[in-house]
Amino acid sequence: QVRLVESGGGLVQPGGSLRLSCAASESIFSSNVMGWYRQAPGKERAMVARVSSGGNSVYADSVKGRFTASRDNAQNTVYLQMNSLKPEDTAVYYCKAEFGAVYYWGQGTQVTVSS
Repeated sequence: QVRLVESGGGLVQPGGSLRLSCAASESIFSSNVMGWYRQAPGKERAMVARVSSGGNSVYADSVKGRFTASRDNAQNTVYLQMNSLKPEDTAVYYCKAEFGAVYYWGQGTQVTVSS
């Protein structure tokens, strides 16, 4: 029902920055939580950041102080600003929208941090 499309990934050197965007095909106003997750090769998909409808955010310990998640309900878009990137941040990043018991995933965007 809801299509999520991530963009903004790419190759960046350690210490660099990227901003990911997630555009939703439908309103996310009623979504209590929008989230960013990532999956590195050979690893489980893990939560990076989650943003409530009121704008409150929680972050994985590994990204606290470096990543900032935000959402623009009017534009049906969520963002993930990633600063001070490390090679360990290399992964496919996914957007997730939650509507009560129903949730949707985006297709993912690749982020590679390498010198």
